[in-house]
Amino acid sequence: MYKCNEARLKESIIQFSQFGATSNGGVTRLALSKEDLQARDYFVQCCEQLGMEIKTDDMANIYATLPGKRNLPPIVMGSHLDSVVRGGRFDGVLGVLTALEAVRTIKENGLELEIPLTIVNFTNEEGARFEPSMMSSGVLSGKFDKERVLKSTDVSCITFEQALKESNYQGSEENRLKEASAFIELHIEQGPVLEAENVEIGIVEGVVGMVCYEIRITGESNHAGTTPMKMRKDPLFLANKYISLLIEKLGQIDEELVYTIGRMNVSPNIHTVIPNKVVFTLESRHKDPAKIKQVEEVIHSLPEEEAGCKVEIERLWNRDTVVFDETICNQIEEACKSFGYSSKRLYSGAGHDAQFIASYIPTAMIFVPSINGKSHCEEEETPYEDCAKGADVLLETVLNLQTKFSLKVQEKQTN
Repeated sequence: MYKCNEARLKESIIQFSQFGATSNGGVTRLALSKEDLQARDYFVQCCEQLGMEIKTDDMANIYATLPGKRNLPPIVMGSHLDSVVRGGRFDGVLGVLTALEAVRTIKENGLELEIPLTIVNFTNEEGARFEPSMMSSGVLSGKFDKERVLKSTDVSCITFEQALKESNYQGSEENRLKEASAFIELHIEQGPVLEAENVEIGIVEGVVGMVCYEIRITGESNHAGTTPMKMRKDPLFLANKYISLLIEKLGQIDEELVYTIGRMNVSPNIHTVIPNKVVFTLESRHKDPAKIKQVEEVIHSLPEEEAGCKVEIERLWNRDTVVFDETICNQIEEACKSFGYSSKRLYSGAGHDAQFIASYIPTAMIFVPSINGKSHCEEEETPYEDCAKGADVLLETVLNLQTKFSLKVQEKQTN
């Protein structure tokens, strides 16, 4: 077993946190911004110093490859360098930097690879500058239409296509990640479970499915002081009743089900006027499709008309649960046991590039704890010791997979 260098990894994290550093210890590093390009340049420089071959594709994804003895599809590691506005120093970038640390450890120990090893930096995972999120992995996996995402604009009306051309990182479509022996993405948990249960490593078995609905209730505006209560058609009062009902019924489905009313608009939003329309969203997530179906049944059980108000229900979008590769998950678990690190199998409630890549490449993820579950904020924090443990597990998993895949090739050649 080989352990990564915690001090060196810490230094890398601190260095990359300077690209887009905010006054409160976070980062703002939007995709293909000046700050993102600075981080990309430094990442490429670090990889070139290790003798890695650098390629970029038409979506400006960066691939840094350490060659192996066998001409086989590479084992790929990585995540993304971009952040949200006033985000944290670990989200995304830690997956790239632990992969970089794994390669550095391989090089300093003079290890020879059987299978090529690639670090990938996916462009615009966050979707904070250009929507949608997970844009580039979505295009690679055929989930998103490239021509449509090229037209996506930021707040300054700059298109993604323009930003690509000006970045100097737009390469050839031929360089896209088309096949690989495995893909492993290390990430902070972005939730409180690992820390609360004092677990060092999360073995991510998949990404939960989700559904998002918009519920529109239309009533009738009138004067707030002169309209008797029994004569009102108040959509906000009805919305309050429905929200209480939804919380009660959804809470009975399953303790792992999460649901959020994240947006509410009240019109005309004047304190002296009875509202005439209320619109709110309900989003719910669970790994079991049957539970999501129950959620939808609860939502559709709402009456279409009540208290003089009309109710409209629309599903805005949904995604299916993604299940990761069991073989890779088992290898991650074995690596945890080798180091004596405690581990827990779990599903991710947040989306990641890995969920799209899993549609055509064997994929799994490694989680490290997030203090207080904080993420997408400047308070985001993961102890450097935990980052290093994640890097250890990533490296050991990659080395074990190297051996496993190489033996399979030898067996085929012998037979």
